[in-house]
Amino acid sequence: MEDHIGARIGYWRKRRGLTQAVLAGLAGVSQPFVSQVEAGQKGIERRSTLVAIAGALQVSVADLLGQPGDPTDPAKAGVARVVPAIRLALIEIEEGERAPSRDVEQVATAIEHMTELRSRSDYAGMAPLLPALLADAAAAGPVQLTQVAYQASSVLRRFGYRDLALTAARIAVDAAGDGDEQAWLGAARFAHLLALPYEAAGTAARVANRTIAELQHDAADEKVRQVLGQVHMTASLAAAVAGRHDDAREHLRAAEDEATSLGDPGDGYGWNRMGFGPTNVGLWKMAVATESGDYGRVIDMAGHVDPGPLRIVDRHQSYWIDLGRAYAHSGKTDREALTAFVRAERIAPVPFSANPLARDAVVAMVHRARRRAVPDQLRILARRLGVEAA
Repeated sequence: MEDHIGARIGYWRKRRGLTQAVLAGLAGVSQPFVSQVEAGQKGIERRSTLVAIAGALQVSVADLLGQPGDPTDPAKAGVARVVPAIRLALIEIEEGERAPSRDVEQVATAIEHMTELRSRSDYAGMAPLLPALLADAAAAGPVQLTQVAYQASSVLRRFGYRDLALTAARIAVDAAGDGDEQAWLGAARFAHLLALPYEAAGTAARVANRTIAELQHDAADEKVRQVLGQVHMTASLAAAVAGRHDDAREHLRAAEDEATSLGDPGDGYGWNRMGFGPTNVGLWKMAVATESGDYGRVIDMAGHVDPGPLRIVDRHQSYWIDLGRAYAHSGKTDREALTAFVRAERIAPVPFSANPLARDAVVAMVHRARRRAVPDQLRILARRLGVEAA
């Protein structure tokens, strides 16, 4: 099977014995759209479309995204090799086993190092450290376990291991509940929201609302307010995926109010390297507008959003990926999309290659370019993603 989302849709459609027209009717899209997607000429524009098509095919969104994907893929091989050990560490924690090899100070130092790697989007570098650190953190105390399980969830989600990411996030929530730091409980719930599959967008929106109500009791704490803002932004994206666009706008307004009063983090990171502030809200607005299909607005917003105040690599890459997707799906030429995707890939190559929606947009650009000559820069980017562009 050719390695793109459309090819997987075609595979499952045929397995289900459906025509393109029947699938289109079930998913609420057009038959020409299904045809173009299956041929690789058009990428999936929104998560909500993925959810609708997956539901019509009676498969998971992960099946269509090809996640976690080929464990021999060079970009994912290092993480894939250590995932069994991470899985075992999570099981042992759930079963109450504790086998520490480091004292509390050493664990704190290791957590600091892990946090620094996350701020650089070096998720592949984080993965091999997780099995031992999860065990040590579980023995060190609830706050330490919350922090490491939070990091584990982030890594696993990035590489498509969403079920394990959800397990890690739940461990973080349980551990935070045993501690006495409300900000970390909020952060753990934030990780939990991010780990939920796209199909559960409605559930995620409701969980986010409960979390917001819970955090309001401690909103005098600046760290809690930063987490509160992050949860509002996650709730906004979940609402957009669920088709509740009024709710999405309301959550963004609430996040913007918090950000305006707090300002951007002076160190470029903020608490827990979340980077909450006006700049991050602007980046999430771009993400929500991309999900809503408002590509012209994304392109316009990009001219007013500067990720420069933030020192978190993920936030810079998010800017260029959303801008690239907006250009790629806007019906304009692909030149601007290619420029944006190349910038995103240079910032953090491994996370870019692991992003299925960005990769799918590049595949569609390659297929469209085959009608003409594939530009050298697109050919090079596609080759690094393992996409045939001959």
